[in-house]
Amino acid sequence: MLASAFCATTHAANWTEGFKKGDPKIQSITQLAFGPEGILFAADSKAAAIVAIDTGDKKAGSASTIKVENVQQKLASLLGTSADQIIINDVAVNPVSRNPYIAVSRGRGPGAMPAIVRVNAKSEMDLIPLDQVNFSRAELPAPPIDREPEPGSRRGNPRLESITDIAFDRDRVLVAGLSNEEFASSFRAIPFPFNSSVEPTSVEIFHGAHGKFETGAPIRTFVPMKVGDETQLLAAYTCTPLVQIPLNSIQPKAKVKGKTVAELGNRNRPLDMIVYNKDGQDYLLMANSSRGVMKIATAKLQDAEAITEPVREERKGVEYETVKGWTGIEQLDKLDNSNALVLRKTDAGHTLEAIQLP
Repeated sequence: MLASAFCATTHAANWTEGFKKGDPKIQSITQLAFGPEGILFAADSKAAAIVAIDTGDKKAGSASTIKVENVQQKLASLLGTSADQIIINDVAVNPVSRNPYIAVSRGRGPGAMPAIVRVNAKSEMDLIPLDQVNFSRAELPAPPIDREPEPGSRRGNPRLESITDIAFDRDRVLVAGLSNEEFASSFRAIPFPFNSSVEPTSVEIFHGAHGKFETGAPIRTFVPMKVGDETQLLAAYTCTPLVQIPLNSIQPKAKVKGKTVAELGNRNRPLDMIVYNKDGQDYLLMANSSRGVMKIATAKLQDAEAITEPVREERKGVEYETVKGWTGIEQLDKLDNSNALVLRKTDAGHTLEAIQLP
């Protein structure tokens, strides 16, 4: 899950224009992101759709002392199941109330049921009813085929990668994932409030560790951010190329080529990104499956050279430091100007907690 990287604009006098009350028929919730006025965007990868939910959670608050241990056990108790039937898919912080929201699957496999749980400043959990919400919905054209894998197959259902990450920027919902186009790796910038669908933009990158151009690997996590005077998408892929893509190049049915600015190591899956400011400098934090949490000074990105040749060493390009003590981080979001919210896996289970930004 991404930081809520939106700016207030006067574009929409009424952000909930076109919303209706009822059941949005959500089949899955794989990613979360917040927009203005407590509006929560839930990615339904199974249905290849984005659902905007008016949470009504608009009271300014502070939650810098949040700490919830044994998260899966507590979620299981709330949802009436066992801890081994709980999958935490994403965590996002409402930038108005500072309340964290958790995207949960109750059960495993095709029959899993989606849920959203809110955590308040006292670290108490409550379930958000999804059958009567004020919502709007955007369908994604050209999604991957919805097909369950054959028994014993190592490949999953392609449809579940129709959306791999989302964010809100100014007046658009940004969506990374796969499509059924020839260049499957795709990105979309959907105007909000929703009033129409948007065809995908195909994305091509040079993967230095593989020594070739690639069009089928999805972006795993991204963040929109200013690099110089231009807003760029900073996107990370499995094994782990870091790529810049100009946001203004994201147009329906266009084909764009990203600029690879770093190779950060193979046998690794990027999990989450945030951007924050400390002591007058902007930094990127990226959580990874096997390489800890990386901290990058974003000023280094403006003059970064493109990687266009095969990379034989372990890493190349923009330098980073590994944040000491930030181990087992699986989800990451900005809580406030001084703190991050993390979901950390330990030997005793998962903990959701606020920790000071490095």
